Amino acid sequence: MMSESDPTLRPDPLPEDNRAEDDRALRPQSLDDFTGQEEARANLRVFIESAKMRGEAMDHVLFHGPPGLGKTTLAQIMAKELGVGFRMTSGPVLAKAGDLAAILTNLEAQDVLFIDEIHRLSPVVEEILYPALEDFELDLVIGQGPAARTMRIELQPFTLIGATTRLGLLTTPLRDRFGIPTRLNFYTIQELDKIVARGARLAKIEADPKGTAEIAKRARGTPRIAGRLLRRVIDFAVVEGDGRLTQEIADSALTRLGVDALGLDGADRRYLSLIAENYHGGPVGIETIAAALAEPRDALEEVIEPYLLQQGLVARTPRGRMLAHKGWTHLGLDAPEWDDRASGTASKRSDPAKPSDQAKRSDQGGLF
Repeated sequence: MMSESDPTLRPDPLPEDNRAEDDRALRPQSLDDFTGQEEARANLRVFIESAKMRGEAMDHVLFHGPPGLGKTTLAQIMAKELGVGFRMTSGPVLAKAGDLAAILTNLEAQDVLFIDEIHRLSPVVEEILYPALEDFELDLVIGQGPAARTMRIELQPFTLIGATTRLGLLTTPLRDRFGIPTRLNFYTIQELDKIVARGARLAKIEADPKGTAEIAKRARGTPRIAGRLLRRVIDFAVVEGDGRLTQEIADSALTRLGVDALGLDGADRRYLSLIAENYHGGPVGIETIAAALAEPRDALEEVIEPYLLQQGLVARTPRGRMLAHKGWTHLGLDAPEWDDRASGTASKRSDPAKPSDQAKRSDQGGLF
């Protein structure tokens, strides 16, 4: 069994994701090859074709949504579809105005500049970016004190593609400068099954449909995680099987890796079990959960909870986190029959299938 907090099931990038040649080959190279995000792809196709027909730089695009859903891949595809150059950087790397100026002044006409984690841009760099996005001009201050002077540099028209997992952290002025905001959503099991099957073909591994479906079912709606699980299952298939990816091999491998039927790992199950066993299903405050699990609050809110909420296993309420009915079922436990657990009252939950005594008397004319 793996450690309880398994980085394999976390959608943030790992070094191995960019190191393997096969993994880079798995990335689709065109919108037609890209699986999922149907609405976003259809809209982007129109915007790309319009920019090509007009011979102008495409409007600026903002991709937002959970990590691992293909924001970087879509940005690279857009540059290829537009037939222009592609430059890539990230918000934390652009520490000074000069860092951004060096990149912008080297862009060719209609090139695509991709800034990952754009919500982490420093305020100074962000201010420099505003005129560059609107007027394709760069205003720089040269020197210090009384000798300081402003220099304006004209830029080639370009397309900025920003990517963020925290849309709420973007300032309103920056967010408003993107003409094409696009949200990426979690993938369905059917879409992930196609991605896993394609990955198996590129890896030259014979795969049964039930085997790829088993991986897709446990990939937490995220292609990046599906690719990692596929690599691990292939390892088991080669070493302990006959090199064929079957449902039995996939189920055995993923179970040994600590990935259950819903794609939860040990850290997820600890979170659910804590609320169920220590706090009778909640509600319980996030600070209490963080202290009990010895985990930072940010890690719970950004890493653990999003998928649990998306699957309907827990609920966020004004009084705190509560275990949903599906959460009790997944743990194999019976939900307690209390309505108001937060206030400590012992009001029994009424069975909707059975009419209350008051309703019975009403039917019999005993009340009116």
